[in-house]
Amino acid sequence: MWVAGRLVSFASAVCREREVIGVSDLADWQLRALCRGNHAYLFFPPSTFERKDERERREMKAKAICGVCPVREPCSLHAISIREPFGIWGGLTEMERRALVAG
Repeated sequence: MWVAGRLVSFASAVCREREVIGVSDLADWQLRALCRGNHAYLFFPPSTFERKDERERREMKAKAICGVCPVREPCSLHAISIREPFGIWGGLTEMERRALVAG
């Protein structure tokens, strides 16, 4: 997994997440995340059927927001450390996070 421009293992990412994000800091980074607000729907699949091309467009838009987000690193580290099963976190989809954990 790439964190801060270097390749690290899953275990290192979890340890780094715990160093970077203390429990008291958790709410702080979440409050500064660009995914909050009117476009939060982009980060999670709809409750109704979504075609593949619609999902890809939605994910591309969400990842573009993550790409300029000031809290991308703590967000992705948090999602990986808790094994978040849903949504785009820190620019990573569910499948991308699973692949990082597995691999």
